[in-house]
Amino acid sequence: MAVDNLSAASNITIQERRDAAGLDAYVPIILCDGAPYDTHLDRFFLDLPLSGVRSRHSLRAYGYDVLIWLRFLAEACGRSVWQADRQDVLAYHRARRRKDAEQRISAASWNRSVACLDRLYRWAAQEGLTAEVPFTHRTVWRRGYGGRRAHMAARNNAYEQAARPSGVNFVTLDDYRLFRDVGLRGLLPGGLERPGARDRNGMRNSIFAELLVTTGLRLEEASFLLACELSALNSHAASDRQAWLKLPDALTKGNRGRNVLVPRRLLEQIQAYVTVERAAAVAKFQQRFGWKTIEKPIFVIGRQSGPRLTLRDGSAIALDRLRPEERSRTVFCDDDGAQQPAVLWLTEVGQPLQPNSWEVIFARASQRCAAAGSAIRISPHQLRHTFAVHMLAMLIQHRLRQAALPAASMEGYRQLLGDPLQQVQRLLGHANLTTTYIYLDHIATRADTVDAAVEELLALLPSARSL
Repeated sequence: MAVDNLSAASNITIQERRDAAGLDAYVPIILCDGAPYDTHLDRFFLDLPLSGVRSRHSLRAYGYDVLIWLRFLAEACGRSVWQADRQDVLAYHRARRRKDAEQRISAASWNRSVACLDRLYRWAAQEGLTAEVPFTHRTVWRRGYGGRRAHMAARNNAYEQAARPSGVNFVTLDDYRLFRDVGLRGLLPGGLERPGARDRNGMRNSIFAELLVTTGLRLEEASFLLACELSALNSHAASDRQAWLKLPDALTKGNRGRNVLVPRRLLEQIQAYVTVERAAAVAKFQQRFGWKTIEKPIFVIGRQSGPRLTLRDGSAIALDRLRPEERSRTVFCDDDGAQQPAVLWLTEVGQPLQPNSWEVIFARASQRCAAAGSAIRISPHQLRHTFAVHMLAMLIQHRLRQAALPAASMEGYRQLLGDPLQQVQRLLGHANLTTTYIYLDHIATRADTVDAAVEELLALLPSARSL
């Protein structure tokens, strides 16, 4: 994450990793002239996982938001972190939101920064570190959904009222198919094989995209699934069109585990990937002693799929307690001494694929589409939005059919949207229904979405022969 040009106080820096075990290794440290900026500030960062901030990416974002604030205080105000007052917040807003366009951050970025600093100073007030909190708050009524009553809550006055929730950038299924086939699989726009082209990871990449668009998984959740977790789903009756995949708390955002539906045909495609591409990657991993390049590998005896894993030192660990980073370090050891990574998605040489690698793969696929004459740019997170919009459309359509309401009746949508929204909320793992509610606007703006959603999404998955 780049620090912008407010960062003139270059003696204040950030260290993204620290010498610690487990999640503490990803708790950032703010330094001043190479030494910890403040012991109390460091304690705030170490306390973040206890207060719900456990994702490596969230911890990193908190670190940079605080870093930019500290540099601003030092350069523009000559203050330390615990001396800041409301006037400093106003000056910070002018510097970050009222400057020229090339220096101005978005309202959403500003509100994210405010949320971070608000948490910091609430914590400082509880610890008795500051006599004056630089933010003021007001009481607001928050709307209730799904039969829940509205309730009162404190809102930071520094938030920008005009800032909308994060945008929903979903794609049509036609664009998705083109991106999958041309961008990820390397086919010609008409679906034919590209002469002389050989994409060794086309199967893996296209199946990963199918997983995102048909389940709504977050990128990190999908990246760190274990091969044994997907293989276990194949034990379901072959007649079942879908199987429930249980996401453990430790794998999901906010430690809110949930169940997602995985289509049977997608499971068959994943098994084909495991048999061909993944098997070749595992062979290279074994030939090159790939476990030596994994930092602090966790060796597990056998390819276990039960609730507890037996480690090589004789101890045991619950499978559902493994965090994403720990999953990427887990290595299964067979009785014959053969070893392989536990995660499902591997590089050509058998190393676990990290989320940022998928971002690069999708960016290259977008470039391939552009070279083929189609200006399609798709990110992994867009496929989560795409799942949400189309799934919500299907559920609303189903409710409308049940109630015998005309498909064009938006009033009917609003009378019946509570149940579909809650279903999509559970599938996506949103903590608040208001986050899911934003998808409704994107359905309402497209008359054809509801009418065609069921047929489109059911036809989305190709037959196993076409992959």
